This record gives sequence, structure tokens and C-alpha cells, in this order.
Amino acid sequence: MRKLKLEVQLSLDGFAADIKGKTNWMIWDWQPKWNWDKELRTFHTNLQTTSDTILLGKKMAVNGFFEHWQQVAEDAKNPQRTFANAIVGMKKYIFSKKLSKVRWENTEIINGNLNKEVNKLKKQKGKDIIVYGGTSFVSSLIEEGLIDEYNLIINPTIIGKGKSIFKKISSDRNLTLTDSKAYECGVVVLRYTK
Repeated sequence: MRKLKLEVQLSLDGFAADIKGKTNWMIWDWQPKWNWDKELRTFHTNLQTTSDTILLGKKMAVNGFFEHWQQVAEDAKNPQRTFANAIVGMKKYIFSKKLSKVRWENTEIINGNLNKEVNKLKKQKGKDIIVYGGTSFVSSLIEEGLIDEYNLIINPTIIGKGKSIFKKISSDRNLTLTDSKAYECGVVVLRYTK
């Protein structure tokens, strides 16, 4: 069975964005200047290439996720191009009760029961499935116990208040730390499995 892997950047105090949804406090907030060191870039790209499917919530999808990575993929000089090309080519599922059609290639809308639909995707053949966000969607996946591997990219920044991926959690989740690594740019990556 395929695993559902989460990759998310967090502040040291556990937020994925500030109260207004901004992420400019991150070492790298998906902008053209890739401020991560080479080793962290390699980790990020390798994690993404172990999957052939992306899950996204509606908000992240309609706020430019696909357009951003399509643009990066078309820029031969961009160091993020390998990562972007993989995203463009992957199967993408947007979970939404409101969207009725998509304008992106290789993308489908799923509006059924989250638990049932994700488990159906996990049973399909292929590589693993990756989810990047947004916060409400990821929080729902965590609450349903659907995430098998948490890759938490901890930035050396405290923001005090913000948007959390853990806001819907109604009971304890015991996880196992399977890897941790500090990178030259100041980021620490923690990998947990359920």
C-alpha cells in the first residue's frame, strides 16, 4: 500500500504561516532565490520524487500552486526546475466540495468522504502520495489519521501566532521519530511515522 507523506515547513513554535497566511519568515518561501543549502535541496527533491501523486486542498490549488510550479518548470535556468518538472508531471487531486472543474493538466477534483477517498488512492498501484498543504486540509488529514509519514521542515524562526496544521486534533497522536537532521542553512528536518 502506498504511503501518504507530508512535507511542510514550520516555524520553531509550530506554525505553517503567520496569522495573515504569510510565509516570508521561512528560510525559503518558494521564491526564486533558493536559500536552502545544497544538501537540503537534494533532500527536498528526492522526497518529492518518491511520489507520483500530489494531494492538495482547494485553497492552495486556487492560490497559484500549479501556476507557480509550471512557470518554474519552463525556466531552464531555475535551480528548482527538476522539482517543478516532477510536480507538473505528477497526478494531482484537489479535495473540494465547491470546485466543479479544473484548469490544470493531470488534475482531478475529489469531493467525496476524505477518509474513504484517500484510502482508495493509497490502495492504487504506484509510488507514494505527497501532500504539501494548506493548513486546514493537512489538519483534516492528520485528524483522520491518514498521514503515514511527517517530514517537518523546522525554520529557525519564532513567529508567536499563526496558522497551525494541528488545530483540528481531538486526541493524542503517538509518532515514531525515524530521522532528524540539521542543515547548514539553519533548518532542521524531523521525520516521524505513525
